Amino acid sequence: MDILIYGTINSVALALYALGFALVYGICRLPNFAHGALYVLSGFIAWTVIHTLKANLWVAVPVSLLATGIIGAVIYRLFLIRVRGMEISEIIASYAIALAILEGLRWGGFKGMTYTLPVFIEGSVVIGGISVDYQRILTVVIGAALVASLWLFTHYTRVGLALRGMAQDERAALMLGIDSDLMAVVAMGLGSMLAAFAAILLLPLGNIVVESGYNVLILAIAVCIVGGIGSWMGAVMAAFLIGFAQILTVVYLGSHYQMMVALLAIILTLIIKPSGLFGQQKELEERV
Repeated sequence: MDILIYGTINSVALALYALGFALVYGICRLPNFAHGALYVLSGFIAWTVIHTLKANLWVAVPVSLLATGIIGAVIYRLFLIRVRGMEISEIIASYAIALAILEGLRWGGFKGMTYTLPVFIEGSVVIGGISVDYQRILTVVIGAALVASLWLFTHYTRVGLALRGMAQDERAALMLGIDSDLMAVVAMGLGSMLAAFAAILLLPLGNIVVESGYNVLILAIAVCIVGGIGSWMGAVMAAFLIGFAQILTVVYLGSHYQMMVALLAIILTLIIKPSGLFGQQKELEERV
């Protein structure tokens, strides 16, 4: 029962990590390696609003989401738009921005284990003999609602349909009058807000540390590669595969092997099925 419960919680957490990364790449084919840095930055923004401005959590959450979304859109508009379409340059530029954000936070004094965010609901409940705190239950419920809301947004709104058009065929979308750069700005802002949303839900379960930005990026990349780069629902399915594999590894081998599961998943997927489980890219043998 503990494997089932905590495997589900860990899987939802991985899906939250990866959704923003998968959305940005799926729409504008841009690997946003600043994703983990934006995750950490949003946590520190929320912490600053609570402790410096003396506001409560319900003020800090929308401020953090909005600020992170604007920062993500500005990053694209000022930097990434200049290298879009150049794959290696996109990775180098976005990772350089991530380093600047994370090391800038460290240089600014945000280091150590003293920074935490308050949980939404205090307390815990016993499920099947296993004690689970309300924050983790809330993470699962809100995570499922977020995936459903994202699906509805991309299927039943004008902006969402424009984003889907960009994801399916950018040239055809341009012929229909969709501004690709504007949609890329929207996608980058939305993806950054999804990273912030994950941070607001998951950071109260631990401490806000700069190093978690690198871990979140690795986990998001692992989920997207296994699920198939550009496939949003594939990322959700892959999150459950990797999430339960990590919990089983922790139970039977030890917690220090947990990150190795994600790295091993990347290696095996690239060897066996480079397009991922639900990817739209051609297989390696077809490209050759």
